[in-house]
Amino acid sequence: MSGISIVEEAVLELAKKSPFYNYLFMHIERLPSLKIRTFSLRVSNNGSLQLHYNPETLSAKPLALVQALLEHECFHIVNGHLLIPIKSSRYKALWDLSMDAAVNQYIPALDAFSLPMDQLLMEGCGTDNERFFVAPPASMPGETAEFYFNWAVEFMKNNKTLDLELLEENLEKADSHENFGDFELPREFVEELLKSIVAETYEKAKKGAPEGIEASISLFINKPLLDWKTIIRSFFGSAQYIGRYRTPLWPNRRYEDQPGWRSDFAAKVAIIVDTSGSIVDEEFDAFFGEIDSITRLTDSRLWLIQVDETVQSVTKYGSGMWKELKLIGKGETNIQPAVDYAEENLRPEGLIIFTDGFTDIPHIKRKVVFVLSKHFNPGFLEDARRIYGKYSAVILK
Repeated sequence: MSGISIVEEAVLELAKKSPFYNYLFMHIERLPSLKIRTFSLRVSNNGSLQLHYNPETLSAKPLALVQALLEHECFHIVNGHLLIPIKSSRYKALWDLSMDAAVNQYIPALDAFSLPMDQLLMEGCGTDNERFFVAPPASMPGETAEFYFNWAVEFMKNNKTLDLELLEENLEKADSHENFGDFELPREFVEELLKSIVAETYEKAKKGAPEGIEASISLFINKPLLDWKTIIRSFFGSAQYIGRYRTPLWPNRRYEDQPGWRSDFAAKVAIIVDTSGSIVDEEFDAFFGEIDSITRLTDSRLWLIQVDETVQSVTKYGSGMWKELKLIGKGETNIQPAVDYAEENLRPEGLIIFTDGFTDIPHIKRKVVFVLSKHFNPGFLEDARRIYGKYSAVILK
């Protein structure tokens, strides 16, 4: 069986084992690569979750082991291990051990061939057998990678342990963690991407979720409400396919006298700024400073709409333009005309609306986040979160 075939066969076997894996792998792009030893998880620059694998190495392994290694990758995802930044190379081997120990204990095929962390740190592995993995200390099952890392640091301080560099050279690992914590996209964006994938997968398959998954998912996705910077960064993903529309500027290949059809892709994000009154310069500067920091890291196309009770200005937005921007308006407040204009003419993936909230909640068909000034209307905040979700409205601080 070829390496590509055995990976796809292992994916099917995992799907039979639990629908959770079936739904999760729908979100993972699988790519063959001869540059890695077995598997390597990463988040691409356009925000997709990728699993790279070596077809030559894996074709020589039993199907049951490939299945276990794939399950290992799934547990890395639901534990949020891709987000762990390894700041010091001195501790890289320790983090690798800690993440794998947190995962392998829930995979019988790997746990059966694992040595406890304390034994590895005291003696090293020194194995020539690839089926040799790491387990938690025998007295500490069921903990997180962070817990095992902190324990290991203290253990090494209190004991004469193996040199970490020697351990790194000798240890055969289930996969590569080379790209964990390393991505060009904002960390907050990647965190929200992974959380949304895990939450959606669990919602669809919670009744058949594998043992050990539920607790990990709860720890990963049930975090405090995100701040305004994190929320707006989650908007800046890749373009979304919106649909097809007729245009006389596009020829109809079948009927020459009729307008043709053209596929349309979202213009990423439209920013609506309420210019009716009470937003102070400091808040305006902070908001657009954050927008600029994000656009420098993405290819997002932006439109800027100024509105009071009517649309006052519509412009393509480029980094730094806000410094010279002249605000037009200061009349009464009605955000709906700007929303209608954006949805009908710009067809964005989402809307970011900067306002104080002293107006009616607009009707919006796209995803939306309201960024409210510190002198906001509490009723608007409550209604926005009730209608559009708890992450749909944040306060600028």
